[in-house]
Amino acid sequence: MTSMIQLLILATGLMLAMVLGYAALSGPSASKEGGRRLQSVRFRHSDSATDKVEAQYRKTLAARKPRVMQIAGSNSRIEALELRLRRTGKKWTLAQYLYVSGGMALTIMVLVYIKTGAALLGLGAGILIGGGVPHFLVNRAIKKRIAAFVTRLPDALDLLVRGLRSGLPVTETLGVVASELPGPIGEEFKMVTDRIKVGRTMDEALQDTADRLNLPEFNFFCITLAIQRETGGNLSETLSNLSDVLRKRAQMKLKIGAMSSESKASAYIVGALPFIVFVLIYMINPAYLGKFFIDERLIVTGLGGLIWLGLGAFIMSKMISFEI
Repeated sequence: MTSMIQLLILATGLMLAMVLGYAALSGPSASKEGGRRLQSVRFRHSDSATDKVEAQYRKTLAARKPRVMQIAGSNSRIEALELRLRRTGKKWTLAQYLYVSGGMALTIMVLVYIKTGAALLGLGAGILIGGGVPHFLVNRAIKKRIAAFVTRLPDALDLLVRGLRSGLPVTETLGVVASELPGPIGEEFKMVTDRIKVGRTMDEALQDTADRLNLPEFNFFCITLAIQRETGGNLSETLSNLSDVLRKRAQMKLKIGAMSSESKASAYIVGALPFIVFVLIYMINPAYLGKFFIDERLIVTGLGGLIWLGLGAFIMSKMISFEI
């Protein structure tokens, strides 16, 4: 019992040391902060037209921060979860999500306890699977819908450009996009036009969609419209340039995905191999691993291994993820 407590204290100390080290090394850079301050001073006192336009862009971007971050960072986890369910584009409700999560957790907990007789293991497996599988499915639905939206957004911008060049107002071209393009892009623009029809301004209607989607590409579109109304200029030409930028951005993402695919496959194999070997050995010789669910020392060792494996997976995911 004393050795088990010592192992727990040692593992906890190592975890705290790594967390504190990460927090100390991941803070804001002093040089970058100084550069941002010098840049703000330059924008404030410069007479250049380019600097004034960029300053207006940054001011508009800061004023149009999505409410998604406020919801996700607030004390209300329920609102954040409801927002995630709405982003899937499916008719999933919060009650259905909670019922499915609770039912899966209870089922797995009972099955593991009947099979192994370890109550703590059953509780941990139930919480892990009951909370992880629905979360994974919601994430997958969100990513699939967002990918479809981002893929068709340049086509929507091209359609907007053709409508503006033919003499249609912006609100009419938004309706054309909603009716002509299928999938998530048409559904989102249909919601924008419906809000405008019931009396909302175009800024408010677009901002509601930007808050729900939380996509840089759609935020670029909203900021472009806001800056064009404040500074003037050729909106069709601006949207055409934005469409070209979004297509190049998508091509860069595909190139990065192709270059990092080998590293991702290696990370998946290395991360899944311990679990696969454990299951295979347990299926072949259950008595060999039978004490693993009963002996407290083996349980602590297994939990420590899972913690280190999780840290390794987190580090590998950070190494192969790139922001564009």
